[in-house]
Order: sequence, then structure tokens, then C-alpha cells
Amino acid sequence: MTTTAPTAALTPTAEKTRGGEGGKRRRPSSRRSTPLTIAMLAALAYFLLPLFWLLIASTKSTQDLFNSFGLWFSDAPQLLTNIKETFTQDNGVFVHWLVNTALYAIVSAVGAALLAAAAGYGFAKFRFRGDRLAFNLVLGAVMVPATALAIPTYLLFAKAGIVNTPWAVILPSLVNPFGLYLMRVYAQDAVPDSLLEAARIDGAGEARIFFTIALRLLAPGLVTVLLFTLVATWNNYFLPLIMLNNPNLYPITVGLSSWAAQAQNGGAGSSSDMFALVVTGSLISIVPLVVAFLLLQRYWQSGLAAGGVKQ
Repeated sequence: MTTTAPTAALTPTAEKTRGGEGGKRRRPSSRRSTPLTIAMLAALAYFLLPLFWLLIASTKSTQDLFNSFGLWFSDAPQLLTNIKETFTQDNGVFVHWLVNTALYAIVSAVGAALLAAAAGYGFAKFRFRGDRLAFNLVLGAVMVPATALAIPTYLLFAKAGIVNTPWAVILPSLVNPFGLYLMRVYAQDAVPDSLLEAARIDGAGEARIFFTIALRLLAPGLVTVLLFTLVATWNNYFLPLIMLNNPNLYPITVGLSSWAAQAQNGGAGSSSDMFALVVTGSLISIVPLVVAFLLLQRYWQSGLAAGGVKQ
């Protein structure tokens, strides 16, 4: 009488199981995609090459800007000299521009973030007549470019008498439809309804609930909106250009543009260092933004990931 071995021992599944128990677990092989690597390097060069050129150009004189290779240092770098001349040009007007830009950007960013948080929290946690229609209007406002509203805003502010004042730049920057949308999505999951009900049972008012409970839970999204508004206001050019005519109220963007216009009208010979000052001022203007992103990076990343995963 002959005996046959069990067929289960000969199956591939059993062999894999036996091999997995007796041997080491194999690590998945790493895969590399050449086209994706090339695309990543191209995107990296696209974003970093202008910054690298700006850093190199800030160490050159105006003559070296036109006569030397753009992506490398000249024979006589003078970064510290350019920085000193930038801050002392026209009786230190660059310092006024820097302070103005910081004032406009910080006030606008904080105000826009708080307004977006309050409105987004309201849309997410309260139901009222016309709430969907109002939120759809907000989504539609995201599609409207800010430059399209600049001229009507100027006419409105001219009637109100606040043209050529800091409020002409700050007030339009407080409205951030994208920030409101982002905060609404974030508040939907970040603020539990059970926590709000418990606070209401304890007798807390809606304002106290928002400022003491909800606002803390909305901090990552709040920082994200703050950073977006800070960058947008810091780099804003067209709105201050049409709202302000006093050089002492200019932000950095409009001020450096006026220097560039002087350099182009006077030529590189008559304004020997003006082009170098424009480039150096541009480098100085991005340093506060880099510092802000580095300090608030972890909040910004967690805020961007909000709403990406449904629970």
C-alpha cells in the first residue's frame, strides 16, 4: 500500500509560509523612476535657481552685474557694502519701507486669520438660513483675482477718504476667501461637537467657547492662513501702487520698483550703484519671510494636511 504526501505541502502558499517562518523577511526592493527624478530636479532648479542668482547678484556692484557671469561671484564681492548702502540710500528710506511692509503684513495676516477662523468655525458648526448659499458665494470669490477688485476698491476708498493711508492697504487684505474655506474644512473635524455641547451645558457662551476652546484647536489652520496672508501682503505690489502716493508709506515692493525706475531712466552710468541696491534690497526683503516659515513650519504643515484624511 503506497502513501502519498499531502498536497498542501506542495502548494506555493505553503512553501512561502514555510520560507517565511524559517528565513528572514525580505525587504521590498526600492524602485527608482528616472523620469520622476528628472522632473523633481527640474522643479527644484526652477524654484532655487532664482534665489541662487539673487544671492550671487547681491554681492556684485552694478558694473559687475552687467559684465560678469550671472551665476557666480565676481572678483571683488561687496555684499556688506551693498547692504550698508541700501539702508543709507535716500536718508534711510529703505528702513521706512521695511517697517511699513512689516506693519501692513503683520496686521493684515493676524486680522485675516482671526476673521477666517471665526467665519470658518461659524460655517462648520452652526446651521442658519442661507448658509450654503453664503458659503458658495465664498467659493466663488476665490475665483476672482485680487487685481480685478483693485480699481473698484480704490474708488470706494476715495469716497471714504482713506486713500494714501495704511488702512487702504490693510483693509482689503483682511478679506481672504481661500483662508475662510480652509478654516471651514479644518474646523469641521478639528473641533468636536461633543466638546462644544459640554461647554454649553456648563454655561459657557458662544464667544467664550470660540476664544477659549475652539481657537486653540484651530491653531494649526490659523497659522496656515496667517502665513498665506503674510506672504500675499508682503509681496503685494499693485494694490499699494494705486493706493499710495507718499514714498514714506511705500512697502518694499513699490519702493524697490521706484528705485529700479530711477536706475533705468538714469542709466547704469549716471546711477552707478542703483541696480545693485535694488537687487540687494530684494534679497533683504525675503529674509523675514524665510524666518517666518522656519519658525512656523510645523504648524503650517499640519494645517495643510487638515481635512486630507477622513475618519
